Amino acid sequence: MKELAVTETPELVAIPYKGRTIDIEYQWIHPERDDRDLIIFLHEGLGSISMWRDWPAAVCAATECRGLVYSRYGYGRSTPRPLDEARTVDYLHEQADQALPALLQALGLENERPILFGHSDGGTIALLHAALHPGVARAIAVAAPHIFVEDITIQGIREAAAVYESTDFPRKLARHHNDGESVFRAWIDIWLHPDFRSWNIEDCLSRIQCPVLAIQGIDDEYGTLEQIRGIARRVPGTRLLEIPNCGHSPHRDQPKAVIEGLQRFLEEIRAETQQPPGPAGH
Repeated sequence: MKELAVTETPELVAIPYKGRTIDIEYQWIHPERDDRDLIIFLHEGLGSISMWRDWPAAVCAATECRGLVYSRYGYGRSTPRPLDEARTVDYLHEQADQALPALLQALGLENERPILFGHSDGGTIALLHAALHPGVARAIAVAAPHIFVEDITIQGIREAAAVYESTDFPRKLARHHNDGESVFRAWIDIWLHPDFRSWNIEDCLSRIQCPVLAIQGIDDEYGTLEQIRGIARRVPGTRLLEIPNCGHSPHRDQPKAVIEGLQRFLEEIRAETQQPPGPAGH
C-alpha cells in the first residue's frame, strides 16, 4: 500500500436536517478515480474524519477505489450539537434514513451505488441505510456494529464514562471535534438511557438486499459475536469475519486482516455481478 495520502482537504457542505440547515464536514480520497467503486466511511460513536487517521486512504489504496469520509452532525468540524439537545432513541435511524441521503444529494451522488464501510455506530447506520433504502448501496461492510443492546455494551460505556471523568480523555477528544463535550455526552446519555435498553434493529435486517461483510473482534469490549452472527441469520449470504486478538476497533487492532477481508469481499461481489470495479452507469 503506497498511496496513503488523501487528495483533497476537508470541506463543508450544507444539508437539510430535521427542519434546518447544517454543515457537514467531508473529504474525498482519490476523486479522480471516477471509473472505480466509491467507498463511503461511516465513523464510530465518538469518531470524525480526523479520528480515522489514514485508514480510509489505506483501504482505497489496497482496493483501488475512491473514498468519501465525513463527520456526522455534531462531530468533527460539522455543525456542533448543542449540549441541551438530547438524542432520541431512533437517532441511528435518522442518520441512515435522512442525513446520509441528504449528504449524497448535496454532493451530487444520489445516483451512485456506493459501498458503505461503517464502524460501530457507523456500522449500524450502514445496515439501517441498506434496509431502509434497498438497492441504493452496492454492498456494505460493517465492523463491530450494534443490532441490539447487550449488558457488555452498557458496562463498556459506563467504564468509558469513568475514564472520561478521571483522565485527559476530554482534551484528547477535543482535538477532533468542535465540541468534544457535546459529542461524549450525546453518546453516553442515549446509550445509558433506560428507554434505549430495548433498542433493537434485528427485524429490519431482512430487508437488506445487497452483499454484507460483517466483521468483529473476538475480544470486543462493547459486544459479543452475536451482533454479527445475528446479521448472518437474517441476511442470507452474509460473510462473517471474526478476528482473534481484536477488540472493538478491528481496523486499528488488526488492520491487515480487515483490509484483506475487504479485498476478498470486493473481489467476490465484482465476480458475482460480472462488473468492472466502477460505479453504475460506467
